[in-house]
Amino acid sequence: MNYQIIGDNDCPLVEFRMDRGEGLLIERGSMAYMNGIELQGKLNSRGGLLGAIGRSIAGGESMFITNACAVQDGAVLGIAPAIPGEIKKLTVGSRQYRLNTGAFLACASSVNYNIVTQKLSHAFFGGTGGLFVMETIGQGDLLVNAFGSLITLEVTPDHPITVDNEQVVAWDASLDYRIEIASGMFGFMTGEGLVNRFSGSGEVIIQTRNLRSLADSLSKYIPKGN
Repeated sequence: MNYQIIGDNDCPLVEFRMDRGEGLLIERGSMAYMNGIELQGKLNSRGGLLGAIGRSIAGGESMFITNACAVQDGAVLGIAPAIPGEIKKLTVGSRQYRLNTGAFLACASSVNYNIVTQKLSHAFFGGTGGLFVMETIGQGDLLVNAFGSLITLEVTPDHPITVDNEQVVAWDASLDYRIEIASGMFGFMTGEGLVNRFSGSGEVIIQTRNLRSLADSLSKYIPKGN
């Protein structure tokens, strides 16, 4: 992909330059401006309709993803995420990733993904994608976005990491993880809620802000109807 990230770190967008016949996948509704680009919707699932419906219901994401194809040389496409925050490039190939709901922004046509089913305990008790999560395959560039800044944490067998569910953006597909209450049966009373405990060897990418916490903080200032 030939692109540049422009704007500041709080509210950036990505501008792509493509020649005729080149294409990429982008998050539905992310197009900000374009010239010489044709957009086509496709199911947000490599496995067909069932996976797309399941991910839409369980993970809260759109059933569709957008294929952007250049119909002339020198085509331009600008895309922007729905929430303010950093955009980061991940290199897919020797390392594959699983993505949390809302993390995907764009990927090269050489990158694809599977919709994989999580354990039922993960689906019912976790915030990382619900019953279905996106797992990358292939190789190339993948762009993810976050609320706030993005930080990469290293997980090793001697150094497991515990992360709040709402902070997780993406993680190495080879990692083991389980979802549980942060502080045992009193976790919700202390405010931490649910966490992911990652173990093994790999990376976990987190965002520095929590959209659910912001929404909860703002809700007290929003007038409620009678």
